[in-house]
Amino acid sequence: MPRPISDVTEAELAVLQVLWDRGTATIRQVTDIAYPQGRASDYGTVQKLLERLREKGHVSRERRDGAPHLFAATLDRDGLIGRSLQTMAEKLCDGSMTPLLTSLVRTERLSAEDRQALRRLVDELDGKGDRS
Repeated sequence: MPRPISDVTEAELAVLQVLWDRGTATIRQVTDIAYPQGRASDYGTVQKLLERLREKGHVSRERRDGAPHLFAATLDRDGLIGRSLQTMAEKLCDGSMTPLLTSLVRTERLSAEDRQALRRLVDELDGKGDRS
């Protein structure tokens, strides 16, 4: 059973966003992007966040002789989104995704492109999608 989504804090999510966008990054690179104001304590904060994410299994570290360690996300964005939605469905909808997804679609303005992408996804899930 996956860990509840509450195991990723807002600060950890900011670090994951940098890693998802860059692929890999050093502590300094993550710090410069996540904390552009550049306070002295930010480097230590990012170092601690990366360590916590590594302990949770969401980030890997590549040790390099004489060079800064490189970090990469092992938890992908789609996986986190899926876990978040499943956790929310468990809490609010007795595990059913239907009310949650219906609410998301009805309360947000979807562009024609978004609606078309949803139609393609539903068709694909129903086995009617293009199999080229």
